[in-house]
Amino acid sequence: MTTLKSLQKEIDQIKARNNKVEANKAWETSWSRKILVAVLTYIVIVVFFLAVDLSNPFVNAIVPTVGFVLSTMSVPIFKQLWVKYCHKKRRR
Repeated sequence: MTTLKSLQKEIDQIKARNNKVEANKAWETSWSRKILVAVLTYIVIVVFFLAVDLSNPFVNAIVPTVGFVLSTMSVPIFKQLWVKYCHKKRRR
């Protein structure tokens, strides 16, 4: 038989899990994460451009970085459209 203590323990576990999920979601949608991704992408591209000896690596790395960041920022829009129009059709 389920005791009050075991039910409270389950509730506490669910609350802890929900807090973790909410924190992960907040991180995924935060500007801090987007800026960090942009900076790290820029650094990787600059290092690559330096390694292959391309001219003006610091300037030329801006274009692919902006393209990557824009592509990742547009994904939530397409996700919402997919959930709204495609996912509902699959569940029927």
